[in-house]
Amino acid sequence: MSIQEVSAEQFAQLFHHYHQALTNESGSTHEVWTDLEPAERTRMVAAARLALLETEQVHTARPARNYFAKPGEAEWGC
Repeated sequence: MSIQEVSAEQFAQLFHHYHQALTNESGSTHEVWTDLEPAERTRMVAAARLALLETEQVHTARPARNYFAKPGEAEWGC
């Protein structure tokens, strides 16, 4: 699946899920995505959208490097 195919909502839900799993201490409750306040979910989705946009821009902004000259275009020098 490419970045273009991931919705910000899906990414935010997955990020929340893994964040909860990694920070969950023994004895603490696991906060489910649907139990979050709507404002908190909205903030997380907005953050996810920005992260996906930035990742896509960084990924597409890098020009492909051509290390080798086309035939007949090489510069030769000593």
